[in-house]
Amino acid sequence: MEKLREVLEKHLNKEMHQMILSGAKNSDGPSKVKIRPILLSDRLMYQASATVGKKEIHKNYEKEAVINYIEEMLKGHFKQMQVTGSRQDASVLVSKKGKMTIKEKKHPENSCKKTLEHNRKKQYILEEGIVVPFLVDLGVMTKEGKIVHARYDKFRQINRFLEFIEDILPQLDKGRKLTILDFGCGKSYLTFAMYYYLCELKKYDVQIVGLDLKEDVIAHCESLARTYGYEGLHFCQGDIASYEGVDQVDMVVTLHACDTATDYALAKAVEWGAKVILSVPCCQHELNGQIANEMPQPVLSYGILKERMAALVTDAVRAELLKEQGYQVQILEFIDMEHTPKNLLIRAVKDGKKQMSPQLERCIKELHVHPTLAELLKKQEEQVEENSN
Repeated sequence: MEKLREVLEKHLNKEMHQMILSGAKNSDGPSKVKIRPILLSDRLMYQASATVGKKEIHKNYEKEAVINYIEEMLKGHFKQMQVTGSRQDASVLVSKKGKMTIKEKKHPENSCKKTLEHNRKKQYILEEGIVVPFLVDLGVMTKEGKIVHARYDKFRQINRFLEFIEDILPQLDKGRKLTILDFGCGKSYLTFAMYYYLCELKKYDVQIVGLDLKEDVIAHCESLARTYGYEGLHFCQGDIASYEGVDQVDMVVTLHACDTATDYALAKAVEWGAKVILSVPCCQHELNGQIANEMPQPVLSYGILKERMAALVTDAVRAELLKEQGYQVQILEFIDMEHTPKNLLIRAVKDGKKQMSPQLERCIKELHVHPTLAELLKKQEEQVEENSN
């Protein structure tokens, strides 16, 4: 058993893909057990999935506890164990008399090198092979921690979004509870990822509210949040323009809120004085119906080019308006164009330094457009002046 423990100590790590205990000696107990590494609250654990009849029973163990469990299973119940990993594999065969034959096999050096290179290319915040429960329930990941092929773009998008949040962590006060609003959260892939990252991995005290118009989607997401025990994550049905559920907000997220819904979300963020804004605009139709100027007419005469130009102008105007409200603004690529045409993210961090832009006013006038965000911010300023008098 001493040799077995040495093998288990060596192979139970993040590089292990899975361990399978099989060849049950009798029908009293599980017919097979699969063990894989998982990450829970930033701790490496091991999930044992025991097949008992038609049921699968899951239990999580720390390393020492899972070693004791495996030893017990091989001593009295199973005849063999197979381990596969990135660098090495192992097998254990148990004879009728209880003698154990242990074999280990290292992968060829070139194979390891390729694996390491592959891992370097795909270094994600949420790692492949580490089971994340909400990704499983949302159909992005299998129970074994593999990414569903058809959902790989979504997996990349989630990780890319978390990278943007990682960049702004210094702007968020870890010494108090933070309030984050996600307008137009939809199925909430990114909302769950944001909560998991900030609360479970980075240990921030957060309250996140996801808001959407679809009642069935909100009910499903709220149910999942309660299942996972995410006490600081809630979902509400409602409209961006009229939402009044909180008085103070630290970060506003708006992902693919359609057309002027993005403008209402940005205006709300400014009104609350949100420290951080992350916005991925969508379906920028408003200016497409307004834009008119003789100079770029060769471009505007082609529908698809006019649509793209109007979308770019819309987001540029939004960025400049946020600068005028005291935000440092960047427009960044969200994910590659090959995956979605809606790939720009507006990231704004409040620094209080208002950057007025005379060129912006001229641009709006020359293109004969009336951006909703400009109108909303103007109304806010007029309300402030009225209240101060």
